[in-house]
Amino acid sequence: MPDLRTHALRLLARRDYSRAELRTRLAPRAESAEQLESLLENLEASQLLSDHRYARQRVVSRSPRLGNARLRQELKASGVDEEAIAAALPEAGDEVERCRAVWSRKFGVVPGGAEERARQQRFLQYRGFSADAIRRALAGGED
Repeated sequence: MPDLRTHALRLLARRDYSRAELRTRLAPRAESAEQLESLLENLEASQLLSDHRYARQRVVSRSPRLGNARLRQELKASGVDEEAIAAALPEAGDEVERCRAVWSRKFGVVPGGAEERARQQRFLQYRGFSADAIRRALAGGED
């Protein structure tokens, strides 16, 4: 167990992990599933492992480039539960402002025709911005 705990602490010293991610990283080194779950419980009890903290950190670092839908998808893929995701998403800030900033960095020019507008919308949709945020960001770009 000390070897497994040491490895877990080394991983957590570099960056936060979700519980599911850390379980995946540590599973090959664990002697048993019970040992691994016991270690994860211990790390959570001592607040060295926290899905809420991981979700907040991930949202803050990725939100300048991504919309809420993409952030939610990435957190779900990392094994974070809905409660932690819902608590972390407000930290991202206003989605319309973020969408407008991404649009401005990438394009900065109001779309000339329907084809160009559709291309810009697809780009923003891929980044996970809502249809409302995209519409409002493109309308704001025309001001």
